[in-house]
Amino acid sequence: MSHAPAVGLENRCSADAPSQADFLPWATLRQQQDARLRNTVRLAHDKVPLYRQRFEAAGLTPDDVRGVDDLAKLPFVTKEDLRDAYPLGLFAVPMEEVIRLHASSGTTGRQVLVPYTRADLAVWTEAMVRTLTLAGVGRGDVVQNAYGYGLFTGGLGVHYAAEALGATVIPMSGGNAARQIAVMRDFGATVICCTPSFFLQLIDRAEELGIALRGLRLRVGVFGAEPWSEEMRQRIQQAAGIEAFDIYGLAEIVGPGVAAECPVHCGLHVLEDLFFPEIIDPASGQPLGEGEVGELVLTTLAKQAMPMLRYRTGDITALESGECPCGRTLRRMRRVSHRCDDVFIVRGVNVFPSQIESALLAVKGTLPHYQIVLTEEDGVERAEVQVEVTPEMFSDRIGVLEELQDTLSRKVAQAVGVHLDVRLVEPRSLARSEGKARRVLDQRPSSG
Repeated sequence: MSHAPAVGLENRCSADAPSQADFLPWATLRQQQDARLRNTVRLAHDKVPLYRQRFEAAGLTPDDVRGVDDLAKLPFVTKEDLRDAYPLGLFAVPMEEVIRLHASSGTTGRQVLVPYTRADLAVWTEAMVRTLTLAGVGRGDVVQNAYGYGLFTGGLGVHYAAEALGATVIPMSGGNAARQIAVMRDFGATVICCTPSFFLQLIDRAEELGIALRGLRLRVGVFGAEPWSEEMRQRIQQAAGIEAFDIYGLAEIVGPGVAAECPVHCGLHVLEDLFFPEIIDPASGQPLGEGEVGELVLTTLAKQAMPMLRYRTGDITALESGECPCGRTLRRMRRVSHRCDDVFIVRGVNVFPSQIESALLAVKGTLPHYQIVLTEEDGVERAEVQVEVTPEMFSDRIGVLEELQDTLSRKVAQAVGVHLDVRLVEPRSLARSEGKARRVLDQRPSSG
C-alpha cells in the first residue's frame, strides 16, 4: 500500500532544545516540501476518488506535480467537499489502519470526520510539541488544559504534546469556571490552554471569588480556536499577569498545531514542513504575493489517513518570510483577523467583528465583553453593538457615560466605515462563553 511517508518525532524538541525543523535553510526546507508533496499527491490521487476525479477533469496526473511550485495547477478543496464526502469519502486508508477519529464542530453545517493513523498522531504530537515549545512550555510546567476533550481536536492535541515535553497535565476540559480557578490555584498551574473568550470568563470569575490571578503561579496562556485581537491580548495580559500566545489550527488539516507565535509576537510561525501555506484572493482564487491579505489555503505534507490538497480555510491573513528575531526560518502568518463568512453587511458596507473589537478595546472604560445584535425593522437592517463597561464607569454620572458612548460610536464608525448603534451595558450582563465566543447574534427574520 502506498502511503505518504511517516514523519514522526525524529526532531523531538523541548523548551531548551527547539526542533531543528524550525531553523532549516530555505533550500533544504523547499527540497523537503517538494518530496513530501509528491508523495502526498500520489497518495491522494491513487486512494481518494474525489482527487482522482478532479485530476482527470483538469487533465493532470500526479507526475505533473513535481513540487510546491506546481500547486497552483491543482483545484481547491472546500469544506463543502468534505461535508459532501461525509463520513468516509475522503479516507485514503482502510478503517483498520485508523486508530482515532475526531470531527469538526459542525456548528455551521454537517460535521467533518477526521481520521488519524498512528503515524498521523505522531505528526500531530510533533506539531503540538513545537507549538508549545514556541510558548516556552516544558518540563517543570503544570499545564491546565481547558480546551474541550472528545471529538473536538483541541483537548487531546495539547494533552499528548504537553506530556511528551515532560510537563504535568491537568486534563480539565472546558466549563465550570469556579472549579477551573480553584484547580489553577490549588494545583499550581503555570500554563493555561483554552479559547481567549473562556479565559476572559475565568478572569471575571476569579474577581468574583476574590482571587488575584496575578498572585498565582500562572505565567503563560496558549489561546486559540477563535479570532482575537491584539487589544484583547493586552487586556488579558494586564488582567492576569501572563504572557499570551496565539496558536492556529483546524480539524480538517490536523487540529491545533498548524502555526503558533514565538515570544517575539510578530506573527505565527507556520510549520510549513508539515503544512504548506498559500494566500489567494477569496473572490478570484488567484495566488497573492508576500504580505498581501487574502484567504489562507493549506496543503498537508505528511498526513496518511486524509491528505488535504489546497484546502480553502476561509481564514483571512497574510504570509511574511525572512528570519524572525527568534532565529526560526519558517514563514509567519499574521494573526487571523476574520473568516470570509464572518462578514455582515450594514447599509451596503461589509463589517467584521474583529474591526469592532479593536475599536472598542482601544477605549478606556470598556470591558472585553461585547456582542453585535443584528435586527430588521420595516425592511431596514440595523446593527447594535452592546459592550460592557467597568463598574466604576457605569456607576459614574450620566454625562460621563454619554461621553464614553459618543467616543465608542465614533471609534467604531472610523473602524468599519459606517455608523453603528453602540449601547453600554452593565458588567457581567452579557452571556459568557465556555468555548468559542458567539460575537454576532442575528435576529433578522431572514436569518432563520
